[in-house]
Amino acid sequence: MSVTGLNKIEKKAAFSLAAVFGLRMLGLFMILPVFAVYGTQLAGYSPVWLGLAIGAYGLTQAMLQIPMGILSDKFGRKPVILAGLLVFLLGSIVAAMSDTIYGVVFGRALQGMGAIASAVLALAADLSREEQRPKVMATIGMFIGLSFTVAMVFGPIVAQLFGLSGLFWFTAALTVLAMLMIQFMVPQSVHKAPRGDNVAVTGQLNSLFRHGQLSRLNIGVFVLHMALTACFVTLPKQLIDSGLALEQHWQLYLPALLGSFFFMVPFMIIAIKKQKEKQMFVAAVALLTLSLLLFWYLPSSFVVLATLIVLFFIAFNYLEATMPSILSRLAPAGVKGSAMGIYSSSQFLGAFAGGLIGGAVSTAYGEQSIFLVMAVLSLLWVVAAMGMKPLKKSKSYSFATNIASEEEADEVAELLINMPGVIEATLVHSEAVAYLKVDEKQVDLKDVKALLNRAGSVS
Repeated sequence: MSVTGLNKIEKKAAFSLAAVFGLRMLGLFMILPVFAVYGTQLAGYSPVWLGLAIGAYGLTQAMLQIPMGILSDKFGRKPVILAGLLVFLLGSIVAAMSDTIYGVVFGRALQGMGAIASAVLALAADLSREEQRPKVMATIGMFIGLSFTVAMVFGPIVAQLFGLSGLFWFTAALTVLAMLMIQFMVPQSVHKAPRGDNVAVTGQLNSLFRHGQLSRLNIGVFVLHMALTACFVTLPKQLIDSGLALEQHWQLYLPALLGSFFFMVPFMIIAIKKQKEKQMFVAAVALLTLSLLLFWYLPSSFVVLATLIVLFFIAFNYLEATMPSILSRLAPAGVKGSAMGIYSSSQFLGAFAGGLIGGAVSTAYGEQSIFLVMAVLSLLWVVAAMGMKPLKKSKSYSFATNIASEEEADEVAELLINMPGVIEATLVHSEAVAYLKVDEKQVDLKDVKALLNRAGSVS
């Protein structure tokens, strides 16, 4: 078994689960660049219902994200993922067969009820070794980003060729493909990763909601996806008014998204090499705010819109790519699964709020006001982000243990936390696991393992 790279099971798990995740997100995202235009043709249309149709999946996702992860712990990862994909498929079919805005909203809400993200990530953790797990998770994250880009490009093309119902039928076909991949391509789980770092544990949620630094990230991802969803209540129509036909929108989105990736990479390198992660993070939130403000203030000509779309996505992609990494470093040892569950729920809840607020603001004050409201909310995020503590470089480890009692676990945890380079140590007797967050430059893992062995543990 390779120590330095992914083994065959890990490679197969990484790419198959990433493809499943990507296909599902592709189906969710493809509506964004077209629904503001095609949704007006549905019976019962109003700006509020249009916003709900765009963001409805977010509410049900947010409600079921953590429960689905917990269910996967009880009934197995694959059965829960397949059940979630089946619900997503039903939602796609309902939306495809609907000729009213209400049916599409119901279909989108059903799509969201297939909340498989936490179960997929838990299965990815089960199928990978501790030292290789970040690579597997990074592969999944890359495919999520890629799915968004593909959705922005292919959404207008598919909608032009087959109409709105064809878009949802296409999503249904992608879902069937994802179900086949889960059943026949994804390896069977050969072991389970430590539970606390991969699946939310309900007893830990309350304390994490009150965690000052994590709360800033949860608020941030809420605002980020709220702004994204709200903007697409009006942006496609503004592009058409500027002279760009809907079927040509991909010709703007593709270079804009690729350009945003190109421009954000230097900022990521500077942040890491110069240890300016907090400063670059705050700058990205400020850029997001500025782009939203300029969307509101400047005339909606094609050149202006194209320029601001690039600026918006530079900020969006930078924040989307860096926030999960920051969360993994801020989350206390042994509760990463719970922290990620809250983070993901905040993300999807933001998407729902964006659709709802975008539609309501459009009705009350006009579509252009959506950008101003989002800019004000984003400005509040700038203030919150400035209160973040400087980030410390750390890495998480887990070790299987054989400690006899809770009292002994507390004693060993106290010894561990006093060792050089150990930032946090949590021993969970009921799970027979020790979670450590360490500074790799200072810690000696041999000493850590020796201490656990002396305490009657198996590393």
